[in-house]
Amino acid sequence: MSARATVLITAAELARRLRAGEPLTLLDVRWQLGKSDGRAAYEQGHLPGAVYVSLEDECSDHTVEGRGRHPLPSGTALQESARRWGVRTGVPVVVYDDWNRAGSARAWWVLTAAGIADVRILDGGLAAWTAAGGKLESGAVAPEPGDVTAAHDDLYAGARRTVTADAVLASGRLLDARAPERFRGEVEPVDPVAGHIPGALNIPSAWLLADDGTLLADDELARLVKTVDDGDVAVYCGSGVTAAVTVAGLAAVGVDAALFPGSWSEWTSDPSRPVARGAE
Repeated sequence: MSARATVLITAAELARRLRAGEPLTLLDVRWQLGKSDGRAAYEQGHLPGAVYVSLEDECSDHTVEGRGRHPLPSGTALQESARRWGVRTGVPVVVYDDWNRAGSARAWWVLTAAGIADVRILDGGLAAWTAAGGKLESGAVAPEPGDVTAAHDDLYAGARRTVTADAVLASGRLLDARAPERFRGEVEPVDPVAGHIPGALNIPSAWLLADDGTLLADDELARLVKTVDDGDVAVYCGSGVTAAVTVAGLAAVGVDAALFPGSWSEWTSDPSRPVARGAE
């Protein structure tokens, strides 16, 4: 199986597997900046059998202090949520969203960091499904409880690589996944300080997506990240959500990137940390 196939599933493949009656768990993780609750949109129309997942309440733990705006949940809490979603041992999971792959990439990251196997992102999200003729159903889905087990309780030291605020400056290559104007410090709509971490290179997560919302082809991705060395790259964004899109995109071409979970929101919580502005 290619690296891309371990991270992504196409709408066509998903439809084929569903028609064949293969057991799959579908998770709808709708989330957008400024519109964090996607439940209403989910109930209006979602993939058949898909369960709604709240990025804010189930893929984050806001009781954790000092770790940015979207601290990671514990493996124990994530396990409880995943069982509530119907995630079962040995049954593949497909996560999807309707905005720039942010919600699905976050869910992919936390689930795989907890050691839960065979989790893939629907390439192109909800739009790809409907464009391929996929049907939607309305209302909420209440699945049978799952039995999956999280192998790691501390996702900051789980199955996926992370980097701490103290170590981020020592990263061989640090990528900032935010929009260019936020990176340059011209605007900052969310956090109290504008700018970027010194030494970072700006590759917005949206640049990894084609116009239809699917991940760029492997050769295009390789050209985009040609300065990135495998095993020596870390990614951050505003609070660790859209950076997961970049981590997933790099994983699709075989680059194992680390995530700085607290990202810019954690970095700027300490006024002694340096801030750069302007182009890299």
